[in-house]
Parts: sequence; C-alpha cells; structure tokens
Amino acid sequence: MIAKNTIKCFVTVLLTVLPFFSFASDSNQHGEEKEFNASDLINSHIGDSHEFHMFDYNGHAYSFYLPVILWTDNGLTVFSSKEFHHDNSGHHVVQKNGQSFVRDTEVIYYADKYEGLTEDSKSALNFDVRPLDFSITKNVFSMLMSAIILFIVFAFAAKSYKTNDKAPKGLAGFLEPLITFVRDDIAIPNIGEHKYAKFMPYLLTIFFFIWINNLIGLIPFFPFSSNLTGNIYFTFVLAFITFVVTTINGNKTYWKHILMPPVPKALYPIMIPIEFIGMLTKPFALMIRLFANITAGHIIILSLVSLIFIFKTVAIAPVSGVFVLFMSALELMVAALQAYVFTLLSALFIGQAVADDHH
Repeated sequence: MIAKNTIKCFVTVLLTVLPFFSFASDSNQHGEEKEFNASDLINSHIGDSHEFHMFDYNGHAYSFYLPVILWTDNGLTVFSSKEFHHDNSGHHVVQKNGQSFVRDTEVIYYADKYEGLTEDSKSALNFDVRPLDFSITKNVFSMLMSAIILFIVFAFAAKSYKTNDKAPKGLAGFLEPLITFVRDDIAIPNIGEHKYAKFMPYLLTIFFFIWINNLIGLIPFFPFSSNLTGNIYFTFVLAFITFVVTTINGNKTYWKHILMPPVPKALYPIMIPIEFIGMLTKPFALMIRLFANITAGHIIILSLVSLIFIFKTVAIAPVSGVFVLFMSALELMVAALQAYVFTLLSALFIGQAVADDHH
C-alpha cells in the first residue's frame, strides 16, 4: 500500500512538472540554445496566447494552433496562428489579404508600421499600428470550453430529475448540495428570503463558472493550462456585470442613501462623491481580488519549477516537486474559495442595493 501511494505521488509530481521541461532547453529562431529565463516561463503561462504550446521534441515545437481573426484596413482577415511559426518577437512576417503582419508578445501589428515602433510605443491599445484582434486565444478557448462543460453537466443533472423522483444520485447528487449551499449560505443571508430567487441564476453561474475555470488553469497540459481567471480583463467583465446588476436593481432606499446620505446637509458635497466612489470601489475590489489570488498561485508554482533549471541540477527536483505538489493541492482549495468569495461579495452588494429601509 505504501509503495503504491509513493508511486502515485511520484506520477502526480511528474505530470505536474513535466510540461514545463520544454522551456529548459528553449531555442531561438536560428536553432541556437538560449539561457533559461524564469520570467519568460512565468509570463508565457499567466499571459494569453494564440496557440497551446504542448511540448518540444527533437528541436521542434509542437502546438495546437488557434484561429487568428483580425479586422484590418482591408476588412476581415482569418488565418491560423501556425503562420507565425512560433515567432513572438516581431521577426516573422505573415502575408495575408494583401497585408503583412508580425506578432510581438502576443500582440499582432501591421508589419510596415511595426518597424518604426519603439519599446515605449508598443501597446495592445495602439490601434493606429495594429488591427482589431478577435482571435480565439487560449483564454477564449478556455471560456468557451468551460461554458460547454457547464451546459452539458447541468443538462445531464436536470435530465436525471425527470427520470428519478427519489433522492438525487450521481452527478445530480454532487451538484445539489453545492446549489443548496449557494442558496442557503450565500443568497438568502445576504439578499433576503423574499428577494434572493431573482438573483440565483446569476449567482450560480458565476460560482460554477469561476470555479471550473480556476480548476482548468491548474491542469498544465492541453486543452487546459489557460489562466482565464488570472486575466484582469476577464475579472473586470465579471465585476462590471455585478456592478450593473447591483445598480439596476437598486431601490429607492439604496439611491436615497447615496444621493441623500444620513448626515447634515452641509456634508453633502463631501459625502455624495464618497458614496459614488464607494459604488466603484466595490466592483474594483472584486476584480483585483480574483485576479491577484489566481495569478499569485500560478507564479509561485512556476517559480518552484524554475528552481530546477536555475540551479541546473536534478538534485533540486525532488524538493521542488514536493513543494509544487503541495502548492497544487493548496490551489485546489483556493480555486473553490475564490469562487465562493466572489459569489458571496456579489450577493452582499446586491443585498445592500435591494434592502428595505428598516435594514
């Protein structure tokens, strides 16, 4: 039994660390070996990408290429990210639809306009030198995949209730306690027993959507390994939706507290702007909390893996592997915890907006 558990632990550590070994012997476009850079490894993982880098073999990189969809000066342009030949430094030029494109740190530019750029002027928001990018990147792929998974899972669970009139079992038996938990421990205490039902679909959606994408980011191989919930644009959209739901459903009491706070009128010029700032700081805190916690966990795990290549000795591998396994187990808890915290705070903000005057 002990030997079997030891083998399981070894295999788990190996599967966790192995996908990162391809970065240890990375090479440039001329096939020359280059020094391992931990920052490159970390940034390539926590950032978005136009392809899934799976492994290197015999000096060649093997990837799952995603479609590049651009709206350019000549209209819609679509091609595979394979056309860039793994170049991400602006050297390889792709000719499509009568135009030339290069890619630098996952941002696609017009080749002729890219040549005159300095490091300070390279920006994803500089649309004078780059087309609009609607590509299916790793994060978009992960988002679509998680949405499909959730639809299938809940469709099967709903179907089981139609055929089974007894206690739920299987998938439905797993999901029902979680749904009940969101209802009884998040929605009802924070929104109220008579008002929570209206917001349950939203709360359940963000809880399971964040949780499953947190888990996807912990699996270091295709078709997983994306860092969707560690992308600040994604967390901004989720926080913005919570802000919209809260603002639209705010009742008279909520707006009276903001526009006519219970303070002397002489303080209104100070308190009213503070109340409006408070409306924005709540979703801002939601955005930063999820982004920072998920990204920090990924950086720690990748930093531990990088120690093997920084010290250039296999002797550090067992120590690094054990700590990676420990951090991965901890991140499993964080994945559920951050989904819970985001849902809880969203319910709290909504509850404040719909609370009656006597509350």
